[in-house]
Amino acid sequence: MKRHELFFWMIKVPIEGLIVFFAFFVARQVRNITDLIPDVHLPIQTIDTEHLFGFALVGSVIYILLAAFAGLYKMRIYQSRIQELKDLLFVSIYWFFIYIAVLYLSLGFFYTYPIPRLIVLFSVLIATFLIVLERVILDRIERGLIIRGILSKTKILLVIRTEKNDIIESIQESNMYDIFGYSHLHDMKLSTIPYIGGVTEIIGAMRTHAIDEILIVQNDFTREETQEIFEYARIYGIRYCYVANSFDTTKINTEISFFGKIPVIEIKNIWLTPWGRIGKRIFDIFFSFLLLILLFPLFLIVSCIIYSQDGWNPFYKSKRIGKNGEAFDMYKFRSMIMNAEKEKEKLFAKNERKDGPLFKMENDPRITKFGKWIRKFDIDELPQLCNVLMGNMSLIGPRPHLHEEVTLYKEYQKRVLTLKPGITGMAQSHGRHENTFDEEVRLDTFYIENWSLLLDIKILIRTVGVVFARKGR
Repeated sequence: MKRHELFFWMIKVPIEGLIVFFAFFVARQVRNITDLIPDVHLPIQTIDTEHLFGFALVGSVIYILLAAFAGLYKMRIYQSRIQELKDLLFVSIYWFFIYIAVLYLSLGFFYTYPIPRLIVLFSVLIATFLIVLERVILDRIERGLIIRGILSKTKILLVIRTEKNDIIESIQESNMYDIFGYSHLHDMKLSTIPYIGGVTEIIGAMRTHAIDEILIVQNDFTREETQEIFEYARIYGIRYCYVANSFDTTKINTEISFFGKIPVIEIKNIWLTPWGRIGKRIFDIFFSFLLLILLFPLFLIVSCIIYSQDGWNPFYKSKRIGKNGEAFDMYKFRSMIMNAEKEKEKLFAKNERKDGPLFKMENDPRITKFGKWIRKFDIDELPQLCNVLMGNMSLIGPRPHLHEEVTLYKEYQKRVLTLKPGITGMAQSHGRHENTFDEEVRLDTFYIENWSLLLDIKILIRTVGVVFARKGR
């Protein structure tokens, strides 16, 4: 753990304590102006500074204790921003109810002059907003100082067998790391990073504290050698991480039961529980309905433009294979000429995807000029929001494919048919068309085995980012 990492995590405690403390005083000023309830004018109830000081102090202490208990002050270099925001919101909700309970239980014992409840509510809202803002600012400051070379980057050593791996590109793009080099059984003459050596050289780098972290990506060392690397990492305080394979990630999705006195561990085929299905369906209905309302003007404009081009139906209906191999009609904006499916047979010889059953052609002559534009921003996929409302698709899930493509699936690839197909998914938000079909299946399988509403939200946000990142291309 570098000193600046320690500093930026420790400084959050006093800053956020002060934010909560002063939020009470800001909330009092807001309450003196308005009750924030439209067309209702409640009698103004306020509190003097001397009494408010005690309430604010207790409130800030309770918040810091709850945030610490929730893990918001753990020093984690790998931090999901969405998860952090979720934790902050939950802590604020818990803090409000616990604080109200403390006020109720201590009335008449520790204080006799009450604080107006609206001031407490306003304090929660103000403090939550400012703490989220504070964390974003601190993160930007730290990253900016690292990028400018004022603070040192984390030196990372990779155990890897090939440079053709997304992890190298991701590390280089993060601007938070310096790749110290790579280790393997022998020098593979990689072009982008230097070769360090084997186990002896790794241990030497740890002894001299030349590295801050070891990341095992692909390991060809023996079990004993890997154990030795791990033990020395613990001795010298070096972070030891590894990229989990599909079986490792599956092992977290377990449930223990008993055959008599014998414990049995079940590795679940799918993480989505019955209650999870209900939550996912509610999530789908709410956001698809909201997006259809918000995007209705765009639907109208795109439909008119497509119709004006050739006078044909602006929508395209394609028979796709969904959950459990069931066929359904998937809707899209038409980006190709009419009878494009019949023309496809003539183009099979020019298919640029040789790694699986899918058809892809960079300059497909069937695509119209306007069709290229709406495809660039995935606008052609928006009518699938209707599929989501009808229940044969989800916002997030594996992409649905044609029947003739599904018939070419290998057995293990059929795993993607165990969940409703989605408008976007892991593969679309991580690599998109650059993925091989096997990589697409691997990403979708990871999603199936590790589903959560939080993961759905992350994929949605990442998809929006990926789409806008293509704007300049």
